[in-house]
Amino acid sequence: MAAEETELDVVDLLLAQHDRIRVLFREVEVSGDGTRKERFDELRAFLAVHETAEEMIVHPLAKRQSDEGETVARDRLAEERESKELLARLDDMDVTDPEFRVRFAMLHEMVLHHAGNEERKEFPLLRRHVEPDELRRMAGAVRAAEKIAPTRPHPGVESPAAHVVTGPLASLVDRTRDAVRSALRD
Repeated sequence: MAAEETELDVVDLLLAQHDRIRVLFREVEVSGDGTRKERFDELRAFLAVHETAEEMIVHPLAKRQSDEGETVARDRLAEERESKELLARLDDMDVTDPEFRVRFAMLHEMVLHHAGNEERKEFPLLRRHVEPDELRRMAGAVRAAEKIAPTRPHPGVESPAAHVVTGPLASLVDRTRDAVRSALRD
């Protein structure tokens, strides 16, 4: 791991991931039918892992900071559940289906709205209430959670407790499914 990466705090890490998500959305949008599924699978996995880590680490941290944090975290979790439901529907669709583009555009809008809310509401709250050293430690916790997170959306699994109970098995199944699909493409 690069030295500058270990110095990132959790907010900086998530902001960089939000930038990556924007790039991945654009890549899916401009890809041809031949590569769209591969680009979408990359985005789907990145979103699923990113949201799982936020649900396990970031939102609980925000929730503990204040009454405002409780509201901010609850609202972000509701947004995540809604986007995970749509992402799961998209994952079951053929990327050449005209309806895929319509729903994908809806997902793009939802995810950007959600990221904007995190950037305007949750991240500033964390910066105000959490010590810089703790924010840096939380970046490490996010990275650790991402290593074991499922690569597909699992709507209804948004709490840390639910992730602990269902996450390892879901992750194993998702990652096995990804490996098989990748091998079939090669």
